[in-house]
Amino acid sequence: MTPPGSTPVSARSEGAPESVGKGSNALIWRWWNLLLLLPLLMLLTPWFNKDRPRLFGLPFFYWYQMAFVFVGVTCVAIVYAATRTPSDRRLPPPVPVSADDDGITTEGRDR
Repeated sequence: MTPPGSTPVSARSEGAPESVGKGSNALIWRWWNLLLLLPLLMLLTPWFNKDRPRLFGLPFFYWYQMAFVFVGVTCVAIVYAATRTPSDRRLPPPVPVSADDDGITTEGRDR
């Protein structure tokens, strides 16, 4: 018998990402998540707290920050696309039908 909240070893698929928690909201560890650390490098102020080199007359401080906006968006987009689960790719919800709709069209039927 396995303890509550754990998955039997035979039920885990080989190569599947390790999950923490249970249900559809479980935290899943993937190597792609390390890519999200790259935008955090921008927060190390001593790296970019300088005036030179200039780009189009802008000090390094400003264009470096703007470049990291695009780097951050790109990193998040890559991680999002790479870590989507099959449950994220669900079909759209069904169209609601009225109570008197039996699924038969009115064509060819007398009312």
